[in-house]
Amino acid sequence: MKLVSVVLLVLAPALTSCKKLVLPVDCNDIYRQDKSHPSGVYTIYPIGSTSAVQVYCDMKSEGGRWTVFQRRMDGSVNFYRPWDQYKLGFGNAAGEYWLGLENIHQLTHQRKYELLVDMEDFEGKKVFARYSSFSVDAECDGYQLRVSGFSNGGAGDGLKHHNGRKFTTFDKDQDVWSGNCARSFLGGFWYGSCHSANPNGVYRWGADKTLYAVGVEWKLWKGHDYSLKTISMKIRPVQ
Repeated sequence: MKLVSVVLLVLAPALTSCKKLVLPVDCNDIYRQDKSHPSGVYTIYPIGSTSAVQVYCDMKSEGGRWTVFQRRMDGSVNFYRPWDQYKLGFGNAAGEYWLGLENIHQLTHQRKYELLVDMEDFEGKKVFARYSSFSVDAECDGYQLRVSGFSNGGAGDGLKHHNGRKFTTFDKDQDVWSGNCARSFLGGFWYGSCHSANPNGVYRWGADKTLYAVGVEWKLWKGHDYSLKTISMKIRPVQ
């Protein structure tokens, strides 16, 4: 009887508490729970308790709270992948990764998001492009990209050509070109005919004209023959 009393005493706070456990949907939620959280890898739940996924949270750039859904930094991950992997995600949140089209859709379907694209060249220069509105439609609509409200941080509007485009991979051609942009430019993206940005292209080292436009590129900044050192695409809810 004494043991039962001790157990009940220990459990009493949990049994009587009305506080609801709130799972973070994105890095903005993590920041709101504790504003001292540094940038790093965290677990979010885009569509509830069964949807746990690791992401890198940028808590510094332009006020922080950014959920990174794409990151290139060292060429350690191959981004020339089929549709199913772009849908579900791949890579490592501590390094290079793609969060997954379905996760990106679920996030941007629930709230209104803005987009920040940070990039750096091999000479150490950094620029960005920012968009006040960013969302991705459902798979039945080809994960179509909707992006607008551009403001320039030196990079230029590299996504203007891609707005309204469906996502294309080498095994699922949804671009508007006669060929397959993903096959020709060795990536997976919201290609049109074909690209002014190719962040998921082949990781190369700076200027290289041996193969046209296949690198990690942002044409309006460095052209089609320069592959960037780093690029990351990140979103946060509009306040």
